[in-house]
Formats: sequence, C-alpha cells, structure tokens
Amino acid sequence: MTNPIATIGYERAPLGEVLGRLNDAGVELLIDVRAVAASRRAGFSKTILSNSLKEVGVGYLHLRDLGTPKDGRIAARAGRTDEMRTIFNAHMQTDAAQSALEQAVAASREKKVCLLCFEQQWQCCHRAIVADLMQAKTHAPILHL
Repeated sequence: MTNPIATIGYERAPLGEVLGRLNDAGVELLIDVRAVAASRRAGFSKTILSNSLKEVGVGYLHLRDLGTPKDGRIAARAGRTDEMRTIFNAHMQTDAAQSALEQAVAASREKKVCLLCFEQQWQCCHRAIVADLMQAKTHAPILHL
C-alpha cells in the first residue's frame, strides 16, 4: 500500500496543534520544504521544531532545495501566487531541486511523510507543487492537513 503524502502549513496554528494534526494523521517523518528553516513563530525554527517532533516520535528532514527561492517568497508574500509558481517551477528544474525531490520521494516510500511550510492555504503554497511532483512519481494520494 502506498503511503499518502501529507502537507501542512503552520501560519495560524500553534506548535501543539501542528503536532496534534501530525499525530492524528500518523505522520512518521516531517519534511521541511522551507528554503530558510527559521521562523518568527515560536517553535517553528529548525532546531526547536526538530526537537519537538522527536519528543512525539516524528522524524525531521530539512530539504532546503525544495524551498522557494527568495524572489518566489517575495511574490508569495505580496499575493502574487502565479508569479511564485512560475519562479518555483523554474527552480524545480535545477539539479539540486531534482535531487531533493528524489530524497523526498524515497522517504515517502518508506514512511508516512508530511511536507511543512508556512502558508495555511495549501493552494497558495509551493508545497502543493512539491506534493504533486511526488505524486506523479509515486501515485500516492495527497492529504492536506
């Protein structure tokens, strides 16, 4: 049976809520797809997040090359979703991004994974593109938490 590929955004959720959703969904590995794994939101910077996940039995993998380049992040913050998608899709053609995508796909074949980024609405976030690319390779269902 193919593990679903989950995604989650933490924009309006406290750490405890995110951990609860991951637990409820049976996530075994959180794949951080932020280019910069730092956050002004308490609990969501790389080290703190990784430690919190470990405490609840969830692994952590940061794949920065699956993050949106700076110009794409600027476009996303300005609400220019189509521009962000164009920038991100071009980025995904790079060798580094393709290698990171293969790592994510391999992990998803072994464990139930969840892609994490900031945006609450998955439709406006690059993690939906990453999930779609993974699905094309695995035929796994996508679950947006």
